[in-house]
Amino acid sequence: MAITAAMVKELREQTGAGMMDCKKALGETNGDMEAAVEFLRKNGQAKAEKKANRIAAEGICKVVTDGDKVAAVVEVNSETDFVAKNEKFQTFVTAVAEQALKTNASDIDAFMAEPWAADASKTIQEELVEQIATIGEKLSVRRFEKVVAENGCVVTYTHGGGRIGVIVKAATGVVNDAVKEALTNIAMQIAALNPKYVTEAEISEEYKQHEEEILRAQIMNDPKESQKPENVINGMIKGRLNKEFKEICLMDQVYVKAEDGKQTVAKYLEQVSKENGTTIAVEKFVRFETGEGMEKKNEDFAAEVAAQMNA
Repeated sequence: MAITAAMVKELREQTGAGMMDCKKALGETNGDMEAAVEFLRKNGQAKAEKKANRIAAEGICKVVTDGDKVAAVVEVNSETDFVAKNEKFQTFVTAVAEQALKTNASDIDAFMAEPWAADASKTIQEELVEQIATIGEKLSVRRFEKVVAENGCVVTYTHGGGRIGVIVKAATGVVNDAVKEALTNIAMQIAALNPKYVTEAEISEEYKQHEEEILRAQIMNDPKESQKPENVINGMIKGRLNKEFKEICLMDQVYVKAEDGKQTVAKYLEQVSKENGTTIAVEKFVRFETGEGMEKKNEDFAAEVAAQMNA
């Protein structure tokens, strides 16, 4: 299969690996993008989460609440940052978010088929089409999530004028300003450090085994590390896995405002719980980042790739 400049560009943006490394990986895997990502990871040339963290599209993530029990977040995309800052576009996004607060839809297709709250004669999808015609740019209601707290509360945080939207759901016997402030701090932590799980217990065995395979392959591809005894290699893998899990599990992360630079999020919540005579447990969080996982066209970069490939 012929390896094109566009393929190299896509793999480079997914993995952060060098241009020639990407070209080699695609050649080795006959142009299979997923296999090429695995090839680069096993050779230590790509990071595990790079693909999921690509940020490209414009738009807004809007978070809204109904008291402290219900919250919703939506992501609505536009082609340009200019439109994302447009008042008419922002008004539309807010209306979509407000409707997400009341929806019982289980997926985006069902949500878009619901009657538009401001005019039940049309659907949300039909209103979107009208907005596209009015604004003159392609728009997309990409995703939404509604969170309901049965025993506790929800708190929200918006960063960068809507670039990131976070909802935290917590179980707590006390809902006061101090508890809400602590949970807002946690929401800010989530926005900044982007954990994937609340605790390690949420990580599947399949994911753990996959990461172990990647780490083992990296070690065996290293001339020095591969010569170490099996028990030492196993210890290295265990240590690296634990380090990775501490980075992706919220409760194990170092709290960003820790005065000693060591206190974990779990210990911080224990402290706040004790101060307020309750037990605070984060049950769930939602983090939307505008354009997450989407690719924005960059013709100049594509030309650069083509030029270097043909050099």
